[in-house]
Amino acid sequence: MKTIRAEDISIEKKQLRSQEQQKLLMITALTVSVAVLGLVCLFTGSSRMSLTECVSVLLGQGTDAGIRIIWHIRMPRVLAAVIAGGGLSVSGLIMQTNLDNPMASPSTLGVSNAAVFGANLSIIAFAGGFLTTGHNLSNYAVGINPYAASLMAFLFSVVSILMILGMCRTRFFTPGVVILSGIAMGSVWTAATTILQFYATDVGISAAVIWNFGDLGRATYKTDLIMLAVVWMSTAYFWLMSWKYNALLSGDASARSMGVDVDRLRFVSLLTASLVTAVCVSFLGIIGFVGIICPHVTKKIVGQDHRYSIPVSLLGGSLLLLLADTCSRSMGNGSALPVGAITSLLGAPFFITIIFSKKEGTRC
Repeated sequence: MKTIRAEDISIEKKQLRSQEQQKLLMITALTVSVAVLGLVCLFTGSSRMSLTECVSVLLGQGTDAGIRIIWHIRMPRVLAAVIAGGGLSVSGLIMQTNLDNPMASPSTLGVSNAAVFGANLSIIAFAGGFLTTGHNLSNYAVGINPYAASLMAFLFSVVSILMILGMCRTRFFTPGVVILSGIAMGSVWTAATTILQFYATDVGISAAVIWNFGDLGRATYKTDLIMLAVVWMSTAYFWLMSWKYNALLSGDASARSMGVDVDRLRFVSLLTASLVTAVCVSFLGIIGFVGIICPHVTKKIVGQDHRYSIPVSLLGGSLLLLLADTCSRSMGNGSALPVGAITSLLGAPFFITIIFSKKEGTRC
């Protein structure tokens, strides 16, 4: 019996080692894929630069126009796709784990709705709307601050997050309460945005609607650096908490028996994930489905062990947004389509397929 049990343990260890090697191989393959697709995205655009010209620019031997296009237009948006895609995807994964809901996403806590209201308030009321410029288009152009809308969007997102989590802490901090509070608060922000747009001028409302489109073209090296700092620190925190998230998958009672402070973990994790979303949305606009699709695919590929699902989800989100950006610039006929629309077009059918898949269980 002892010999048999020793052999079984040895076989089980080999299987676990093999599974870990496969997961590490998957992470390596995704890293290479992101790098390759990033180059493809960098070489794609309406300027019709040849591959040779693009490579020359990267080597520092191109024309001034080519250098401006590659280094000052395309490179910031490629970096934004990698950073924001990864951040939104990891945020979605953490929210799904903490709320025990496969439909949870970065917009669950009303972050996107609050960001839209904040940006609309800045654009319509303070920059180009009824409080300062009236219908004068030239006054509107003079009044715009390129970072005002992003700052207001971020501030209102943070306010929304703190209000929801604060209300939940005063009652029962359970996943159901958090989700319902997020839905209610999101409706309030949407209603406020509608009322604000009702009083807007034609110019103001046009600018506000355009801001709502998810657009990587507004990214700069400065905004990329800010997003990188937030996404990197948040992802590092999530990865360090991997064993707690794994314990949380077994239920709150089981996690508490392992020494996990479930309420505190849930509060800090949801706050951090929402802040990542707020930063990305405030700079780039609304980019949907990345935070839902990538976590689902990740869990199907590597399972729910967060030591591996977090880096795979990060890379998967970057890959998806790079693909969407490449498609948006290829289909735009001289101008890039809103990348948020492309992610929805790519994500919705795929998401429906996942929902109605025969292999899909009650838990994702």
